[in-house]
Amino acid sequence: MLTPWKDFPLTDFSTIGVSSCLLGEQVRYDGGHKHDRYITDNLGRWFNLLPVCPEVGCGLPVPRDSMRLEGDPAAPRLVTRNSRMDRTDRMQAFCHAKVVELESEELCGFIFKKDSPSSGLFRVKIYHDGIATKNSTGLFAAAMARHFPLLPMEEEGRLNDPDLRENFIERLFCYRRWKIFLTSGPTVGRLVEFHAGHKLLMMAHSPAIYRATGTLVANGGNLPLPELLKSYEELFMNGLAQHTTPGKNADVLRHMMGYFKKELTTGEKAELLEVIKGYHDGLTPLVAPLTLLRHYVRKYDQQYLLGQIYLSPYPAELMLHLEPKLTPLALPRLHRHSAADPRQQGGILMKRREKIDQTDPAVQEA
Repeated sequence: MLTPWKDFPLTDFSTIGVSSCLLGEQVRYDGGHKHDRYITDNLGRWFNLLPVCPEVGCGLPVPRDSMRLEGDPAAPRLVTRNSRMDRTDRMQAFCHAKVVELESEELCGFIFKKDSPSSGLFRVKIYHDGIATKNSTGLFAAAMARHFPLLPMEEEGRLNDPDLRENFIERLFCYRRWKIFLTSGPTVGRLVEFHAGHKLLMMAHSPAIYRATGTLVANGGNLPLPELLKSYEELFMNGLAQHTTPGKNADVLRHMMGYFKKELTTGEKAELLEVIKGYHDGLTPLVAPLTLLRHYVRKYDQQYLLGQIYLSPYPAELMLHLEPKLTPLALPRLHRHSAADPRQQGGILMKRREKIDQTDPAVQEA
């Protein structure tokens, strides 16, 4: 059976790189910090947090003149605002050395400071002829993305979005599990076990990539093991980067229900289908049908489902899966319980999601 998250020692691939200011270190240009309590108080319970400040790392003082990106988005320059000094070469030298140094840290993820000209991952301002557009990436964040293309990465601001937060945390634990697997004597047979344990989780993210990984594993004996593992890792992490949806999750939940077709009574089946529909329609959170299914898994000792990471991909203490996803089907029902116009509520949420999805590297599947 696969190693669950609760059995992971904090010494094995348990480190998240984090922009230093988010950990409360006073390293910003004005001598301040941007302490993020969710990172330190919640994620800090499960991961070691490694501070990285590119500005201090490349030798700039605190406090210092603020900087911004200028010029060509494909090759931006890092320039101080007031003194107009070009710090690009200095920062790039740090980035090249730092990414190599971080190879030995056994990272399982990185959280960057949004909007930073060094560490912003998405929509960083870049100035051209005095006009700013939000279409660039900080120099250090870009170097990290090039050097660690499969490493889970996110900005602290985007972690306020429940869907993005859940996806990032799920990828953290899966990447950690994969790296531990690679260090424990991987074989084709053990890869089959790893793949089987992540079946439902992958189906909830990307059925297409799940099928592709299945084909790869089935033909694993025809490939050199290093090539097989490299190809599987790319598919595995790219699949997890696809967002789950109520539709895909509901399909997985109904698939799980099929394992109890002989055990459940007609009433129990009807109740379970009703709870799954409530989740699909945005009336209840995912934790509702998951809790009911976990109960049946334990009650009937369903060994195959007991080995599925989908049922417990991360610690319950992280309080994910607790918010229902607002869908068009849910809006008429919400109108009966709220004085606010549900179409307006839905419009606000959809605009917020559209704004996020414009910059999200994980393209959502329908």
